[in-house]
Amino acid sequence: MSERETYTPSAYQNPNFIGDDGDTNNWMGVGQVPKGIELYEVQLREEATVNTHAMDFNDMLPLIGEFGRYQKILFLLTIPFGFFLAFVYFTQIFLTLVPEQHWCEVPELADLPLEQRLALSIPRINGEYSKCLRYNVNFTEQLRLGVKQANASWPISGCTHGWSYNFTEIPYTTIATELNWVCEDSVLATYAQAIFFVGAIIGGLLFGWVADKFGRVPSTIACNLVGCAAGLGTAFVKSFWMFALMRFLVGFAFDNCFVMIFILVLEYVGPKYRTFVANMPIAIFFTSAACLLPWIAYYLANWQYLAIATSAPLILVIFTPWLVPESARWLVSQGKIDKSIEILKKLAKSNRRDVSEQTFQNFRESCLKLQQEEEQNSSYSILDLFKTPRLRRTTIILVFVWMCITLVFDGHVRNVGSLPLNIFLTFTIACLSEFPAGVILLWTMDNLGRRWNACGSMVLSGVFSLLAAFAPSDAYIVAFAIIGRFFVNISYNVGSQYAAEVLPTVVRAQGVAFIHIMGYASTIVAPFVVHLSNVSALLPLIILGLLGILGGLLCLLLPETVDRVLPQTLQDGEEFGKDQRMWEMPILERKAK
Repeated sequence: MSERETYTPSAYQNPNFIGDDGDTNNWMGVGQVPKGIELYEVQLREEATVNTHAMDFNDMLPLIGEFGRYQKILFLLTIPFGFFLAFVYFTQIFLTLVPEQHWCEVPELADLPLEQRLALSIPRINGEYSKCLRYNVNFTEQLRLGVKQANASWPISGCTHGWSYNFTEIPYTTIATELNWVCEDSVLATYAQAIFFVGAIIGGLLFGWVADKFGRVPSTIACNLVGCAAGLGTAFVKSFWMFALMRFLVGFAFDNCFVMIFILVLEYVGPKYRTFVANMPIAIFFTSAACLLPWIAYYLANWQYLAIATSAPLILVIFTPWLVPESARWLVSQGKIDKSIEILKKLAKSNRRDVSEQTFQNFRESCLKLQQEEEQNSSYSILDLFKTPRLRRTTIILVFVWMCITLVFDGHVRNVGSLPLNIFLTFTIACLSEFPAGVILLWTMDNLGRRWNACGSMVLSGVFSLLAAFAPSDAYIVAFAIIGRFFVNISYNVGSQYAAEVLPTVVRAQGVAFIHIMGYASTIVAPFVVHLSNVSALLPLIILGLLGILGGLLCLLLPETVDRVLPQTLQDGEEFGKDQRMWEMPILERKAK
């Protein structure tokens, strides 16, 4: 056992022993570590690390501070990017809302009260006034004759003069109501949403290349500025194709506007705090923005102002270079090792940690060795994941599960407009479920494991979606649908990192990128699943339910990664999980020991 592992200074147990350096890095969240002991601890860590193995970033982080002042500032800097993600992802829902009650416009009857207009001009279908048909008679003549009730034998036609809308629940016009995307054109909003996700696929590839070529910070700035410009342009469009083009370009920013900076910040946080930092920006910042968005739409009551209000803030990304450091790992991959060490020294200084030059020298030498290994790994491709039977099966399952998760998640997000209660309130409550989902994962992620978390949450999401489809009342439908959304939130958070742990290091980046692109592809289908509510309100929930259960059960065929040495080589990936049993769970294994 190393000296670091056995050393336990008694001062740590003394609540009155407080250092004078003002360090905010708490010992187990209770009190400050005395400076002298902290420095001694750093020295011991350095000695243990230097004497045992080559240094990587995970070895450096405990020495320079795993979650000190510097990392806490970086964590808070994810706030605007969490808002950007919510605005980019959800705004289109409120730009294309269509009131449930809409009918053919009949200019000759414009001066009549609504009920009289409907009774005279709109045929009833299954007891309700039609949204897409009107009686085709001379209404001026009918009014002169004193007719106040339609004759069912009158000829019927489509809406030749547009539509009128009941704006009681949705108190503003949207681009969908201005351009009359209803009846045979009701699918246009669905096409626009699908085109948004096509943009997300292309943007992911494009800005992924920019991130690898020019750095994470330039990529973050570029994708947010594209999203900002296209979002502002959305406010001035006058046709479907111009709207679709703008949303296609906004799609470039989806995910990238947040994920680039999120991963960058995560790199600088020590392993002990990564579960917290990985979940809290979504649970707190993204959720706050998502809950705020419908009320911004409600109180602005203008779709063009909404497009501007949710796009203009993205311009703040221009300040990123002065606030957020470039990825140290990326700098190393580009041979800029000295620049990487400069950032780590700045981090150590901000956290009031004293790290020796010898430690940084050892880190430099390890980085040079790592570069040589990465040059060897460059010969691997995504096709290597499909060459051996177990790894091929694992990769295919990961792809299908992630496609199910993203489709079910996006389906629940967009299906909120088909639920029977007020969309602004329902959307807010559904988004609030992101917070408990993120908090619960702080405990369940490492205790239940990735596999059972993914399986249980997906299956439960599916079960509650099916319950919502056949619920007896509106209140039960909404409640079950929101619970289904809560569980798929958990699935999404687990799935986001599962593939990165299961796939071997030599093809991990390519494999994760491939899986996420397939997820984007499945979200193109999600708007069309939701559009099936025009056929039957049950269909979207039934499809989401069945996909959730199927995807969840398939997770049981994946290996567990908690408390396991993750695969490095292709052979490791082929062997990984062979010794595991289906019912294993990390918390039970620890108790057994």
